[in-house]
Amino acid sequence: MFTLWYWKQNIKLLMIFQKTLTFLERYSFGVCTYIGEKLNISIAKIRLFFIYSSFLAVGFPIVFYVMAAFVLDIRGYIKKIRMQIWDF
Repeated sequence: MFTLWYWKQNIKLLMIFQKTLTFLERYSFGVCTYIGEKLNISIAKIRLFFIYSSFLAVGFPIVFYVMAAFVLDIRGYIKKIRMQIWDF
């Protein structure tokens, strides 16, 4: 009885973990994709670079990633406003 309850709880935790990963992958900032498209580099290699360098540099790449995401978001917002200004 205990083992059945234990496995059900583990399955629920795994499902929550998988849903969280799917959400983060789907709605991430898109920084790696943007850099990869601009420099014509594989996105997987850029992600690995961020992962490895965050271990070596103790968080600097994470700060860079968040700042780049913020800049990309602001850029998209400004472009959207410019298009709305010229649409009469």
